[in-house]
Amino acid sequence: MHHIEIIIGSQMGSAEYVAEQLQEALEDQAIITTLHEQPVASELSQSIWLIVTSTYGAGDYPDNLIPFINELDQRDSLDQVYFAVVGLGDSSYDTFNYAAKNCEKLLINKGAKQLLPNLELNVLDEALPEETALAWLPKLIEKVTEAA
Repeated sequence: MHHIEIIIGSQMGSAEYVAEQLQEALEDQAIITTLHEQPVASELSQSIWLIVTSTYGAGDYPDNLIPFINELDQRDSLDQVYFAVVGLGDSSYDTFNYAAKNCEKLLINKGAKQLLPNLELNVLDEALPEETALAWLPKLIEKVTEAA
């Protein structure tokens, strides 16, 4: 049985809503999930992480994600972790999805294995972010199955 740790970085609630929609869809596929609104790296299983984060300010992490990122930065290795990142941002800013991109770089530098390229959601798109994320989800499920 697969278990996915869903890690939320949300300042205004949009990323949290997308994460909740993904959690519901994963559980409909009999995949066990745990949602982390105040993630603590030492409390997560070293398995599969789905990070759903917005970018705040001038390309910054949302406040609730900063302690988690700082904790990851102190780790020597995350080579037991498989991950995927969903970023929410506004493409009218030159720092579009920087939190997601920086999180991806950090995880790769620590040896974590990326399951899929980042899904970059643009709040200016016609499609709702959660609809785009749900359409992407079968690709993630396929990669999770292969990684197990």
